[in-house]
Amino acid sequence: MSNFQEIFKRIEVKYLLDETTYRRLRERLKSIAEVDRYGESTILNIYYDTPDYRLIRTSLDKPDYKEKLRLRSYNIPTKDSPAFIEIKKKYDGVVYKRRIDMKYNEALKYLNEDAELTEESESGSQNEKRFASTRDRQIRKEIDYMRSYYGELIPRMSISYDRIAMFGKEDPELRITFDRNIRYRTDKLDLRYGNTGKDMLKPGQRLMELKIAGAMPIELARIFSELRIYPVSFSKYGRGYVDMMTTSRGRVVSPVHEYGFAEEKGAVAYAG
Repeated sequence: MSNFQEIFKRIEVKYLLDETTYRRLRERLKSIAEVDRYGESTILNIYYDTPDYRLIRTSLDKPDYKEKLRLRSYNIPTKDSPAFIEIKKKYDGVVYKRRIDMKYNEALKYLNEDAELTEESESGSQNEKRFASTRDRQIRKEIDYMRSYYGELIPRMSISYDRIAMFGKEDPELRITFDRNIRYRTDKLDLRYGNTGKDMLKPGQRLMELKIAGAMPIELARIFSELRIYPVSFSKYGRGYVDMMTTSRGRVVSPVHEYGFAEEKGAVAYAG
């Protein structure tokens, strides 16, 4: 249906930036990376989990292997606009993401009503139909297996944010993203409600993600070192879950305690 990449294998490293560091970094990145053709876009996700949040609870225990299932769209969808069902797995520090795309209304029926997806549900020529592809069928089997394995996966949390994505000028596989206005909610679990919910970051903060196939480019490592930018452990779904649970118990727990963050001037450094 689309030209979006369906399979990813990469290392993802996250960094939390304040406004000053973000602007200094963007200036330094001009020589090695550029903003992609979408500019800033709003990314909307619904995370699926068991009724007792088994997937995210397991993930927060930091096992060698963990996985998530989500429904994603780029900007607010209509019933006929493209949406993506994604499995995101992480094993031994490497992220594997596989996804299929379909109309938003079809994705909702498939995930929420266990509706069958067939080739006939896709418009276009026979060669364009997604399940004519062996790869697409395999991804669908993985999604079906995951849903069967966990017994019941239902909409549990919306995570949304505004993102600027950059790619390397010499290495297009190098991706750098900057997320702001990261919000979560546990009601109105429909992407058509847009980027609404409770803010996760402080005013002016941005979450940067570096997505690479191998080692970090030397020039980029030098820039990060000079600007005192250090990795953090940050899961959007994980942070939303922890905040939800601590709030429901009538107590507020600092992210420093929950995630091992320690702030430094200009950046947030990993304390673990």
